[in-house]
Amino acid sequence: MNDSNRPGNTDPSFDPPQDPGPPNQPASLSRKSAEAGPSGAPGWERATLEKLVFASLNEQKATRRWKTFVRLSWLAFFIFLVWMALQRSASVTAATAPHTAVVEIKGEIAAGADASAEFVNAALRVAFEDKGAKAIVLLINSPGGSPVQAGMINDEILRLKALHNKPVYAVVEETCASAAYYIAVSADKIFVDKASIVGSIGVLMDGFGFTGLMDKLGVERRLLTAGENKGFLDPFSPQTETQRAFAQGMLNQIHQQFIAVVKAGRGDRLKETPGMFSGLFWSGQQSVELGLSDQLGNLDYVAREVVKAEEIIDYTRRDNVAERLAKKFGAAMGEGAIKAFKALPALR
Repeated sequence: MNDSNRPGNTDPSFDPPQDPGPPNQPASLSRKSAEAGPSGAPGWERATLEKLVFASLNEQKATRRWKTFVRLSWLAFFIFLVWMALQRSASVTAATAPHTAVVEIKGEIAAGADASAEFVNAALRVAFEDKGAKAIVLLINSPGGSPVQAGMINDEILRLKALHNKPVYAVVEETCASAAYYIAVSADKIFVDKASIVGSIGVLMDGFGFTGLMDKLGVERRLLTAGENKGFLDPFSPQTETQRAFAQGMLNQIHQQFIAVVKAGRGDRLKETPGMFSGLFWSGQQSVELGLSDQLGNLDYVAREVVKAEEIIDYTRRDNVAERLAKKFGAAMGEGAIKAFKALPALR
């Protein structure tokens, strides 16, 4: 008998074979099944569900935090607007010490512009009503603009002067022409720099005519009107002599109104010449010689030597940062509302 058949033999080649498990099953899968526990529920599925739940909760928390941040930002924005408005009103009302009040008239004089009658007159009223304002200075740098807006400002200055009995001085920087000079003559005195541009006492109406070009291109203008002059000044229609004469008569009338205001404001100081009301303009030094202005001087000189109140406070009506932001926000909201409205189905 061979010794290898003895019961105590431990030769591994003769150990009973182990059950390899079901055929074609990977060993790793067998181990995971063994680790799943007696309940039989796989552990990876539970871990995945937990991750999904926690991710959803975190996303909801982040959304709530973002909404809270946006709401607090809007609240801070509106508080800032209110604070800026209060600061602005407080800075004006607190100016009760003796000072020279300044209202700027800069740029084009037109409705909706910074130099509109709405803004300028509002600033003038605040300046005149301030007991500390010893005089009002119109700081002018404008090429002109609307005669209507200029006339409204001129009338308001004359009214406030009579009501509050305070002097008004005009100080010209670079330019005081046309409608700007219309405003300046309401002042008691006009101060200019020797190189300033002053004058241009005239009225114009400009436009373009394209009838000749349309004939060359073979384009036909189809304009339907009820009233023979309803298409008056249409750039694509020919202008008749009657229409031209009508427009010229209207301009002449406005020009005479301008001349009357200048003569009333300057009085005997005006040394009238043939070309004075022809639309010409002059340097500041020439304007003093012609009586269109009174003397050379700037804002500091007028405050120090004429008004005798060196402190200068600006009453000019301007949009501050908060107001500009509010306007932009309002415009954006309006544009969005219009787009949303256009997207709605039309009613039939």
